[in-house]
Amino acid sequence: MARLRYKKLSNTRDLGGMRTEDGRTIRPHKLIRSGKLTKLPQRTLHALGELGITTVVDLRIESERRADPDCELEGCNYVHLPVLCFPALGISSDFSIFDTVEKERVRVQKEGERIKQFGGIDRYMIETYRSILFSETSKQELARFLKLVRDEEGCILWHCASGKDRAGICSMLVEALLGVGEAAILEDYMRSGRYLWWKYAANRLGIVTVPFSLDLKRILLALMRTKRTYLARVIDDMKQNYGGIVGYCKEELGVTEEDITLFRTKYLL
Repeated sequence: MARLRYKKLSNTRDLGGMRTEDGRTIRPHKLIRSGKLTKLPQRTLHALGELGITTVVDLRIESERRADPDCELEGCNYVHLPVLCFPALGISSDFSIFDTVEKERVRVQKEGERIKQFGGIDRYMIETYRSILFSETSKQELARFLKLVRDEEGCILWHCASGKDRAGICSMLVEALLGVGEAAILEDYMRSGRYLWWKYAANRLGIVTVPFSLDLKRILLALMRTKRTYLARVIDDMKQNYGGIVGYCKEELGVTEEDITLFRTKYLL
């Protein structure tokens, strides 16, 4: 797996090179995960263009897209698959602290109350991941996403806001269908925390200065973190109810054995 170090893209990586449990590897320049593609400089757009990206899947809801529209890559097909999760109804883990203070004070405070009702940020985030995977609306979008990946003939990039939650879950599904093991899937997920550390640090400095309660400041910081337990807990749910991630994809998203064969023929070396 290769991190793509381009200006204004902090959490973008090519799944190429990841090993499957049977010893095969994912083809490079075919499957790319990322955070939002907003206000990218020309040299970054040029670098992305050289990767041969043919389809961009935006997993954000409409309000997020309006606030931070994607830059357009020449010759790409853009697909909007809004995956609705609890934080997307309120604040996002990828936000400007200054915009939050000036424009979204009430909304952030309401979100803080909702998080408290769940019994804390960890339980809230686990339930958020469960909503992405198990709500009927989200399952429809996830099924559409996997069909896009299955049918893609070029290179497909998918992204949300910061690239760690919704994009992370989509990456988990793709990796599992290709035969990547659970440990490697979780390691890929945790990379987001390492790649976004500087953004976390910058926002932490900003949050210290804003006139919010200490509890709310802790919530804002927690939303930016990446914890192994968030993804591990929903993987455990899928094991218990479906035998694993692949079983979930078959039973809930309509993936067939023929689809899995096509996935592996197309994307594995």
